[in-house]
Amino acid sequence: MNRYSRITGTGSFLPPRRLTNAELAAQLALQGVETSDEWIVERTGIRARHFVDDGVFSSDLALEACKSALQAAGLTPQDIDLIIVATSTPDMVFPSTACILQNKLGANGGAAFDVQAVCSGFVYALTVADAMIRTGSSKRALVVGAEVFSRILDFKDRTTCVLFGDGAGAVVLEASGTPGILASDLHADGKHVGILCVPGHVSNGHILGDPLLKMDGQAVFKLAVGVLEEAARATLAKANLTEAGIDWLIPHQANIRIMQSTARKLKLSMDKVVVTVDQHGNTSAASIPLALDTAVRQGKVKPGDTLMLEGVGGGFTWGAVLLNL
Repeated sequence: MNRYSRITGTGSFLPPRRLTNAELAAQLALQGVETSDEWIVERTGIRARHFVDDGVFSSDLALEACKSALQAAGLTPQDIDLIIVATSTPDMVFPSTACILQNKLGANGGAAFDVQAVCSGFVYALTVADAMIRTGSSKRALVVGAEVFSRILDFKDRTTCVLFGDGAGAVVLEASGTPGILASDLHADGKHVGILCVPGHVSNGHILGDPLLKMDGQAVFKLAVGVLEEAARATLAKANLTEAGIDWLIPHQANIRIMQSTARKLKLSMDKVVVTVDQHGNTSAASIPLALDTAVRQGKVKPGDTLMLEGVGGGFTWGAVLLNL
């Protein structure tokens, strides 16, 4: 019998502190940085985002998302034998946020590790978990995206600090006799490292370089639109499907313009695109599972729907996953 993997539960969590554009603009004005709700919405589609309070880490957000996903799947933490956390904002240098999360869940014993592919991280992590389940290395996995990007933002740079938010999303992926994950397509091109990065690291007890996010927005936009279409089409080809077979496109929630352009290239109406960037901002690796869970709980995305998940992020990384829910 063929062995596949299927998503059997979704969950998400946003920190309680919500900042509208107007509230963020007022805070930035105190530092001499000018922006406005109109400026942010016109360029990004973002209207609000959530930020963590002091002392809250990626594993804390991931824990709540995983609890919701497990409840939706009708499972307990002890049923899980694999945890993969996609994050660019880990709790510590090491151990992995996945190991910290595993202990907080009480799911100790199975494999646990982080994946670092920035905003493409969840797509990467889901592809790895699918491969491990298909080969029999795992039966039930938690695949998580969790970020606290507010900790690495330069609040003197209005072109980046207004874009990002904090949050977590998770799915339970289980072995199945019927296909769930249909196909995936992953890529990276390291020559674009400099257009989106945090060029700092810890050495001898000091931070070397700059520990805050840097981005060339125009370069990212130009690259993102092209590679997202390519990855989506390559994934469809692997599954012997066309764009007409997609019920919902759930893209990385970076910028409404990128999402609109991708939908046009794939000949999809925006009515078929899950959009949460307006309320969450860009939550990096958390954005796709956050959007998925939001759409599931709103009753938009239903069992049996065919979903295209796609992300693009620093590295430069990109990829897509096609699945039946």
